[in-house]
Amino acid sequence: MSYIYQGPDWNWDKIQRIYDECETVAKEELKLDCYPNVIEIITFEQMLDAYSSNGMPAMYNHWSFGKSFAQNYEHYKHGRMGLALEIVINSSPCINYLMEENSMTSQALVIAHAAFGHNSFFKNNYLFKQWTYADSIIDYLDFAKRFVLECEEKYGGEEVEEILDAAHALQLHGVDRYHKPKPLSAEGEKQRQKERDAEYERSFNMLWTLSPKTRRVIEADNQFLTHGTEENLLYFLEKKSPILKPWQRELLRIVRKVAQYFYPQSQTQVANEGWASTVHYYIMNRLHEKGLIDDGSALEFLDMHTAVVNQPNLKYKKPAHRFNPYYLGFKLFEDIKRMSLNPTDEDKRWFPDYAGGNWLENWHDAMMNYRDDSLIQQFLSPKVIRDMRLFSISDDTGELHYE
Repeated sequence: MSYIYQGPDWNWDKIQRIYDECETVAKEELKLDCYPNVIEIITFEQMLDAYSSNGMPAMYNHWSFGKSFAQNYEHYKHGRMGLALEIVINSSPCINYLMEENSMTSQALVIAHAAFGHNSFFKNNYLFKQWTYADSIIDYLDFAKRFVLECEEKYGGEEVEEILDAAHALQLHGVDRYHKPKPLSAEGEKQRQKERDAEYERSFNMLWTLSPKTRRVIEADNQFLTHGTEENLLYFLEKKSPILKPWQRELLRIVRKVAQYFYPQSQTQVANEGWASTVHYYIMNRLHEKGLIDDGSALEFLDMHTAVVNQPNLKYKKPAHRFNPYYLGFKLFEDIKRMSLNPTDEDKRWFPDYAGGNWLENWHDAMMNYRDDSLIQQFLSPKVIRDMRLFSISDDTGELHYE
């Protein structure tokens, strides 16, 4: 079989052929279940724009996004930062943005990493299945963007900005962690918005137009101040605030819904990136073994993979030296396969349910059923601890043994 490509230049025909071969390996050998994929090629400016809006293809307007774009643009222009090779959206279909400046090998790596690694994680990991709605997020963001624009036209940009600033300050405390949120629906939001407006008009209490002193007395007895069982601050304010107008409540709701969408990603960086790195490593090596890419492309891939999972020496404690989630996650999945295929006595003591088992089933179990903290607690083996130097040694001359 001839090589799919040679050299750095890419075109859509080569990308389609690489995608098809990656899909074959992903589905037939790794048994991955993925959302349908959409692949788009974008410029570095479009990538910077995606950076500034949390990677989403549609986002409501806010000054902080423009500020982020300006900062990143200046850093990139002066060589103080690089750009990711891709951005992938947790949606159905799964949207994959590839940089037009990438080489063909980079495009192949990104397809394996994002279109099949991240995609399968988004669809199958329990946190994403429980907390996000991939088939409706794009429509909801489209609704949110239109609603914010309408509010700016009706009430003024400064009024809208004030509410969004406050909501953004609280968005990390505006997620549900213990019960599943309601599904996202643009049409449903529009209908609920009409119902909330009608309810607000029916229940409007003229007492809130009294003097500030009288209002404070009333507030002291109001349930708003005594209700203390809701941990989601944005939800609490949206439902209980006696002074917010309907459109202001809807803005809080939008920020809350977006924050909820990103909640699983903040909980699974090691697991998600580790899994995607494991998938791209397997697929790209299989393409080379099958004679679909040449030795030069394989070496280029290995160079990029090494850069992705590079872990700086932590003992020097420089600001840039921190745990690399790609590396830690990749090492955990790599070790799961090792202990499945060639278990040691130590593995059998520490991991009786995994040592000597089916490596692919163990991979899927780790990918589907864990988030960062539980994945590390479950699979950080003594071998990985030794390999990554995750220990210190106490050499006390008064003791018989090292600690």
